Amino acid sequence: MRANYLGQKGKGSGKLLSGSYSDGGQGPVIETISEMADHLATGCKPKDRWRIGTEHEKFGFRLSDHGPLPYEGDGPTVRKMLEGLTRFGWEPVLEKGKPIALKREGASVSLEPGGQFELSGAPLETVHQTCAEVNSHLREVRAVADEIGAGFLGLGFSPKWTLEETPMMPKGRYGLMKAYMPKVGTLGHQMMFRSCTVQVNLDFDSEATMVKMFRVSMALQPVATALFANSPFTEGKPNGFMSYRAHIWTDTDNNRTGMLPFVFEDGMGFERYVEYALDVPMYFVKRKGEFIDATGLSFRDFLAGKLPVLPGERPTMEDFDDHLSTIFPEVRLKTFLEMRGADGGPWNRLCALPAFWTGILYDDASLDAAWNLVRDWTAEERESLRRGAAKAALHAPFRDRTLQDIAKDVLAISRDGLRARGRPNGHGENETIFLDELDAIAASGRSPARELLQRYHSGWEYSVDPAFRECAY
Repeated sequence: MRANYLGQKGKGSGKLLSGSYSDGGQGPVIETISEMADHLATGCKPKDRWRIGTEHEKFGFRLSDHGPLPYEGDGPTVRKMLEGLTRFGWEPVLEKGKPIALKREGASVSLEPGGQFELSGAPLETVHQTCAEVNSHLREVRAVADEIGAGFLGLGFSPKWTLEETPMMPKGRYGLMKAYMPKVGTLGHQMMFRSCTVQVNLDFDSEATMVKMFRVSMALQPVATALFANSPFTEGKPNGFMSYRAHIWTDTDNNRTGMLPFVFEDGMGFERYVEYALDVPMYFVKRKGEFIDATGLSFRDFLAGKLPVLPGERPTMEDFDDHLSTIFPEVRLKTFLEMRGADGGPWNRLCALPAFWTGILYDDASLDAAWNLVRDWTAEERESLRRGAAKAALHAPFRDRTLQDIAKDVLAISRDGLRARGRPNGHGENETIFLDELDAIAASGRSPARELLQRYHSGWEYSVDPAFRECAY
């Protein structure tokens, strides 16, 4: 989630905001590595202040021909979507005079490289609230989209468009990333332009709790990948994966992705994560609203005042936060933890992911039970599960079981945790209601991708075009 997760509020004035979220380089200069660790530790908060933040991405398309939305021009466009949403109190964020995001009361709408619309939700107390936020956002999006002839698709990977057909959004960092990606992997452009995810962001109360949550959620990320697997098509045909989005991350840039074996080693903590982050090659430094190309350079050199593109200058904490946002492991640490392993999908699964992780991580007994389940898994087994989930989802083998068996166990743990939280809605229903669809998926062993493939081979008559109707919001 972006900086909005730290509790910053929009002004509600409708005023256009220049720059992206700032012009870059704000705040005091970093003197030591321990200052960066202390910065991460500022995320620690008592349990009564723990919140839930949900992010999701979706593909915009033209209703007329199912093509992608360009940023601007004739017909339905991304820019028209952003401008249309301002009627609901969203404030535009500008980069070089063009709207590239929206902000409102702790939440934001931003653009991914290929025009994917992302809602980064406000930090909320219950899954009921975050689901209501998702539904409200989708209603607003639908209202504007209907007027301009656009639709939005809930899948993990673009099912039809080629990379060449996919537009690029006018955000400076994306130009740098696009040029750099082919140097470090074969699938980075696929990640940037043609993938969509749903994520949840959760709090911790101490370094020890953070480490335990990090280990559990990292080990169990393939379970989420399997339950939410929803990207079996590429350029109109089956691609051989249940979650092609998850497969893409296996060869995007291995310096900044993956399952992070060091998280499970002795000595893991805020400072250890900082040491890891310092060795992840940089993308950019932002100054005066401009993105300076620092691709492949060292943040350690920056810390020492030896960054070639800014000789003698040292980073601020905002620079460090920007750098953290360019690291993409399956679970990411900022001043909170981000769970990054699930494909985008329909509205009910956008509500199911925060329920899944909240039940596991926000109840002590459930967190203990989940740790007992995964504590003896090896780094090789965790990596094998990650790749198996992308290929076969719940059918992936593990020891003498399958990922389906593990998913059933984990969902039971999550349900117990949500029940123990005791957060009912106005009808007296607790947060476990959001797990019902996941329970059905786990019971059947059929991931959403398998259901889509069945439709493709039968009712869809070997065409993905019906997805733009059946998988649209």
